[in-house]
Amino acid sequence: MSTSSETLSLAGEFAPATLDQWRELTLGVLRKSGIAADDTPPQAVDELLSVVTYDGVRIPALYVADDLPETGVPGSAPFTRGGRAGGAVRAGWDVRQHHTGNDPAAARRAILADLDGGVRSLWIDVGAGGLDAAKLPDVLDGVLLDLAGVVLDAGAATPEAAQAFLGVVSERRVPPGKVSGNLGADPLGWLARTGSPADLESAVGLAERCAAEYPKLRAITVDATVYHDAGGSDAQELGSSLAAGVAYLRALHAAGLSVPAALGQLEFRYAATTDQFLTIAKLRAARRLWARVADACGALEAGAQRQHAVTSSVMMTARDPWVNMLRTTVACFAAVVGGADAVTVQPFDARLGLPDEFSRRIARNTQALLMEEAHLGRVIDATGGCWYVERLTEDLARAGWAQFTEIERAGGLAAALGSGLVAEQLADTWQRRVDNLTHRRDPVTGVSEFPNLGERAPARAPAPPPPSGGLPRRHLAEMFETRRDRADAHAAATGAGPTVFLATLGSVAAHTGRATFAANLFAAGGIAAARGGAGTDPAAIAVAFAASGSPVACICGTDKAYTELAEPVAAALAAAGAKRVWLAGSPHGGYAGVDAYLYVGCDAVEVIDATLADLGVA
Repeated sequence: MSTSSETLSLAGEFAPATLDQWRELTLGVLRKSGIAADDTPPQAVDELLSVVTYDGVRIPALYVADDLPETGVPGSAPFTRGGRAGGAVRAGWDVRQHHTGNDPAAARRAILADLDGGVRSLWIDVGAGGLDAAKLPDVLDGVLLDLAGVVLDAGAATPEAAQAFLGVVSERRVPPGKVSGNLGADPLGWLARTGSPADLESAVGLAERCAAEYPKLRAITVDATVYHDAGGSDAQELGSSLAAGVAYLRALHAAGLSVPAALGQLEFRYAATTDQFLTIAKLRAARRLWARVADACGALEAGAQRQHAVTSSVMMTARDPWVNMLRTTVACFAAVVGGADAVTVQPFDARLGLPDEFSRRIARNTQALLMEEAHLGRVIDATGGCWYVERLTEDLARAGWAQFTEIERAGGLAAALGSGLVAEQLADTWQRRVDNLTHRRDPVTGVSEFPNLGERAPARAPAPPPPSGGLPRRHLAEMFETRRDRADAHAAATGAGPTVFLATLGSVAAHTGRATFAANLFAAGGIAAARGGAGTDPAAIAVAFAASGSPVACICGTDKAYTELAEPVAAALAAAGAKRVWLAGSPHGGYAGVDAYLYVGCDAVEVIDATLADLGVA
């Protein structure tokens, strides 16, 4: 048999498999596991194994070649596969570090350290909650502005910040063609953040100046993270960013800029999360959608969207902040693979206050590792051609376009923000997220799952409060972290933290599984668990409960043990003074004396609130 490349066919001796065969085999497994009934038809397999996103996009378990849409090539319209033909192969992506705080000297030290550590551009907060615009010359002292890009984030102080920055450029005689970055004008983003009226006229004026004098400097940032931070979905983030971008395009074109020149003044900022495939698809979909806008304006070839990806603030936790390093690494990976031009990794201690030198170094080294050691930039559009990613990109683009057109029908983004339409849509998505979070279908590692009650969070200087007054700022962990705070306050006031007693039935091997599950759930609310040890005597278990000093108990064991012992143990615990008796197991048991049940999928926040109340935690 010849083994030449012309005749060798991989799996050539096997008959081709069909989708129907896969469904039949999968259905057999689902029936054995109890997920599917005996009379379930094979066609139901797709529905049983699919997942639906917050945007209603269905993600099946299996994709086939027919799912592959038209995608084009990198660097060409519709730019789904990247705005540059060579991707990040030649020079990598723009490593951008965010600088907050209002101390000019501290900011300058941090900026110089970041640049020395490999950062390529600076994202600086100015104005409310940030630096005084007049201090920018001092802060940028020593920064080579012909090499390092500067992105301002000044909100209502954008005109003053832009004037101060351009003054530094002029004073140092930096060649205009070498100045890069973004002046950060985003009046609609400021409106969304604060509810304050948008100053579109000054943004247009800055764009006109940049277009005329600084070919590499942009004037406007379309910040979509404000909608993500409010708990929005990927399509809501996409649709809102498109609506903002279109509003800016209209204003710039009305002021006399050509469509290509107006397109060149915008940079889009998106959130990157630990859902790496949705992040990849979101960035690819954003480029495709913006190309569609450019095409409608008659400038398709100028429609390559400039993207800045930022690791999500919503996913960051104050509890067990070290896990944030893992979250930001995954999010950064997704942002790069998704084709972002610039990436910012938030320091792991961002929720605790101002980051220190160590956390900033870890943030920038995350990107250095992915660039220099994992070589992510060496592959152009790594997921291109993947049936799953291409179809997910297509479906998400359609959902984002539907969101955009709804906002346009409402009169545009400013009108949709003013009427409350956007806020209502985001609130609806957040409530659906809350339902999944409280039932731990969407776990938060280190907070709702595997919490560490003995952790000692690093101390950080307090950060200035961010701008507020508009859309809310959400965190996935907030409903658990607020309850942890209550438990800690109780411990500080009384000298003892809240504790429940675990009545563990039978041997260690028999009760460990459910005892660990119960202890983990209670700990998510800052409640410790005292285990009674192996035992089956209700009277002895009641004595151990009384000795624990806790008024709440939870019975933990096997279903077999519950049949024999659940009711007498519950009765003994109640007689010993238990306010509430929980049982770790199915709520269908119906054991007399058991007040409530812990089980996979129960409302963990409801359990924690009831227990804190029973324990006298205000």
